[in-house]
Amino acid sequence: MNNPWSQMIETMLEQSRKVSETFNPALETFRVKGFEDMIPTLNRDFMELVWGKTMNHDGLDAKTRLLVTLTALTVLGAQAEPQIRLTVRHALQAGASQREVAETICQTGLFGGLPAMQKALEIAQSVFAEIEEKKE
Repeated sequence: MNNPWSQMIETMLEQSRKVSETFNPALETFRVKGFEDMIPTLNRDFMELVWGKTMNHDGLDAKTRLLVTLTALTVLGAQAEPQIRLTVRHALQAGASQREVAETICQTGLFGGLPAMQKALEIAQSVFAEIEEKKE
């Protein structure tokens, strides 16, 4: 891997591995729910830096990347509940509306099945409710 893109990806993977080891050296008891409690949502600018156009100025923005991620997680169904919950929060923080989140999930129902779509919508609705509660 001599090209700059490959070197950058390798460096990012190595940095991610080091961060993961810091959170849990054995990586045996890592729980996404625990991580979600620790970092309930990330700043919009940070998400744009990490998932947005920083690496590819002509590419997808953070909101779009998170909605695409939500699509993949919805297909996985109930086994991805903590990840769906976190991705919905991040998508909203990145500028997606509740309607855009719901439409993304509904579109996925055509490919992932109605049970997976229904579960993801329930999770998204609970995130919307949590956010509204915190506003009050």
